[in-house]
Amino acid sequence: MSFGITKTIPAKRGQDEVDSLYDGRLKEFEFHMAGKPSKLNVGDYVYTIFHDQLVGRLKIKELIGGATNPNSGRPRTLIMVECPGERLEIPIPRQGHRGTRYYDGADWPKE
Repeated sequence: MSFGITKTIPAKRGQDEVDSLYDGRLKEFEFHMAGKPSKLNVGDYVYTIFHDQLVGRLKIKELIGGATNPNSGRPRTLIMVECPGERLEIPIPRQGHRGTRYYDGADWPKE
């Protein structure tokens, strides 16, 4: 299994933004996480959920601490991922959520 976190991409961002993570248009993308992740490391994955489906994963290339949320002023960590990521041919149903959750990659197909 490949450890990481799940991030739900809001529906208002649209299918095109999700596609851009996996089709080669982007070289990297920035996610964020409140506070300092205690279990996350470079080489782990960000698993993306869109419309209640696990659609793909992106490898973490850098964790940047010391950032602050522009709305609340609270600390957060920027999570830089490599693009394009690995996209599932058939998305896996998975309930979306707000925020970030640690995930062990159990649903990801075996290679």
